[in-house]
Amino acid sequence: MEAVQRRRVLVRGVVQGVGFRPYVYTRATGLGLAGHVTNTPEGVLAEVEGAPAAVTAFCERLAADAPPLAVVDAVDHCEVPVAGGAGFTIIASRSGGPARTLVSPDVATCADCLAELADPADRRHRHPFITCTHCGPRFTIVTGLPYDRAHTTMARFPMCPDCAREYADPADRRFHAQPVACPACGPRLRLLTGTPPREDAAADPVAAARRLLADGAVLAVKGLGGYHLACDATRPRAVAELRRRKARGDKPFALMARSLADIEALASAGPAERALLTGPDRPIVLLRRRPESDAVLAPDVAPRSPDLGVMLPYTPVHHLLLGLPGDPPGPRLLVMTSGNLSGEPIVTDDAEALDRLGPLADAWLTHDRPIHVPCDDSVVRLCDGEPLFVRRSRGHAPLPLALPLAVPPVLAAGGDLKNAFCLAEGRKAWLSAHIGDMDDLATQYTFERAERQLESITGVTPALFAADRHPGYRSTRWAARHAGPRPLVRVQHHHAHVASAMAEHGLDGGRRVIGIAFDGTGYGDDGAVWGGEVLLADYTGYTRFAHLAYVPLPGGDAAVRRPYRMALAHLWAAGLDLGPDLPAVAACPPGELRVLERQLERGLNCVPTSSMGRLFDAVSSLAGVCHRAGYEAQAAVELEAAALAAPAGDPHPGYRFTLRPAPPGTGAPLTADPAPVLAAVAADVRAGTAPQPVAARFHTAVAALVADACLAARERHGLDTVALTGGVMANTLLSGTCSRLLHAQGFTVLRQQRVPPNDGGLALGQLMVAAAVHATEPPQQGGAHVPGGTRQSD
Repeated sequence: MEAVQRRRVLVRGVVQGVGFRPYVYTRATGLGLAGHVTNTPEGVLAEVEGAPAAVTAFCERLAADAPPLAVVDAVDHCEVPVAGGAGFTIIASRSGGPARTLVSPDVATCADCLAELADPADRRHRHPFITCTHCGPRFTIVTGLPYDRAHTTMARFPMCPDCAREYADPADRRFHAQPVACPACGPRLRLLTGTPPREDAAADPVAAARRLLADGAVLAVKGLGGYHLACDATRPRAVAELRRRKARGDKPFALMARSLADIEALASAGPAERALLTGPDRPIVLLRRRPESDAVLAPDVAPRSPDLGVMLPYTPVHHLLLGLPGDPPGPRLLVMTSGNLSGEPIVTDDAEALDRLGPLADAWLTHDRPIHVPCDDSVVRLCDGEPLFVRRSRGHAPLPLALPLAVPPVLAAGGDLKNAFCLAEGRKAWLSAHIGDMDDLATQYTFERAERQLESITGVTPALFAADRHPGYRSTRWAARHAGPRPLVRVQHHHAHVASAMAEHGLDGGRRVIGIAFDGTGYGDDGAVWGGEVLLADYTGYTRFAHLAYVPLPGGDAAVRRPYRMALAHLWAAGLDLGPDLPAVAACPPGELRVLERQLERGLNCVPTSSMGRLFDAVSSLAGVCHRAGYEAQAAVELEAAALAAPAGDPHPGYRFTLRPAPPGTGAPLTADPAPVLAAVAADVRAGTAPQPVAARFHTAVAALVADACLAARERHGLDTVALTGGVMANTLLSGTCSRLLHAQGFTVLRQQRVPPNDGGLALGQLMVAAAVHATEPPQQGGAHVPGGTRQSD
């Protein structure tokens, strides 16, 4: 009698909702094995029985040959008693027990579904919700685990006989595809127009929506993770009206183009950018715009921006809106921006869309499949050929990040700007989708809703909390309230940035790094606004080795919105003349200038700051580039654009910071004095130098400062690994120049790629610091403050 073996196989990772059970079925039946496969909260569980050689072959390449969307973390198998029987089946999912499987992100419509969408002979021709095992919604429709239709927002749509037959057929591409539907049984698309909005009588809602867009209307379009606001990007009046309604300031709009060719007519896209644009995650990709784009796009799409944020369609509705082959002519380029007022979270609820988007939209293209959790578009740019996340969200959340050390169950609340929180346990961390700025009550509600959902799909119940040290941060207050008796570690802002870069690169914290943390704002240990920091850090603590010299921040947020105020503060602190021949001085109204001078002299409402972001603002205004900021970092973005436009081969010797040592015996940090740089900028501007060379020389000076500080740290402490982080390091010109200078000096350079260097990546660092500090501190209860470790300067 031939030998028979039975093995139980557990596959962990992103293995639900990606066609893994059908794959197991096909593999097992192809090898003549009996048994079954099912979803469980831990992953996919299979038992296979048959000839030992066939069982071995089944196990050996189970991970290597997995479906394209699967991410296999582990395959564990063991021998179990032979059960007999014939045939292989997919059995009902098992629930109960802690969730340990991983949910797939939402995925762009695949090529096979697009072919069916455009095929008049296919029963899903022009079906706005076409999907299969390899594409479509996942994360945003999941309500629980295991991942089955009953645990998604598709549960309300019973399958018709045809869909049910495909769902049950192992040979079909829709075998156990949970969002499967068709025109007979799936969600229904509607166009709402008028006041109050009512369903439009048009037989084809998409065709009517295309006509509205072509006529200059602003349309609210329900997508995977929320509503977008769309208009024809080539119509100046439509774009200007959307900008006015949304209170967008000058912040660039994202574009959705019908094809890659449409994008390449507007912006430069190399092979790496094209791969990002056409990949399954379909992010917004920031590309350097071509001069020819000005003749195509409305001026208000991206005023004065060196980049265009572009993406390709990623849902069937998008493809239909932009037109299938043979459709009547229509817009090929759409502004596609988050459905919200600036500063508010993206709208996901249909009733809320009619209310909150009522003043913004002329019509609504909506449907009745609920969005369970919001998920904004991801934003990526290339830096020296490698992707750099500006925002990590759709297409990536909730994929976990591998941690270099095992951590207890911990929740890090992130910051108050660009908020994303993070859950972790063991050696996995789940960074949330982009939440937004926490100064809005609706954003705080979105935070709480997303946090509950992420706990439910990861099975992580936090025993430890981490938050920023800023006492006024809403995220910190939420963590303090929510922690209850569980310990809360408050982590210094820039320490968290450095720890985030360390964790992404797999450092275990056994050796300190030189952390260059440059951003706009972060609460310092001395109560000042930090942001130009050189830290010597591991996960348990840090030393402030050097920082940008303090200058007054006159009027707090007023200085952020009006960069000329920051320029005048820097000139005053440097002892330089505030003459009216400088653009920054000329931009300041005379009455405000007189008040500002008294404010600086008396130190009224002038918190000291070491912010590199504010120095960029100051130089941007000094050079005559940007005096008023309508969105975050506008002055710095436009200064980078000016630097990129500077002529090559500048013979100027350049600007230079002075790196001043601390007085002997004080143990204080080194101070980077920008006064020589500011004096040189002012002299160049007065001599008639154009803004472009001034901007380029300033970037070079900042990079040289980074190199000088790192050389000093290596000389004193023997450290040779540098982490470049903070929002300023999203400036690819600066980041690339720093990296080249440091590599030339023999440093190992860590730059963030999979996690944003801005506050969107802050929570990852917070949780690593919290876990390390908590492991070395005595346990504290009642949400008590466990300080993140700060060392005296050495």
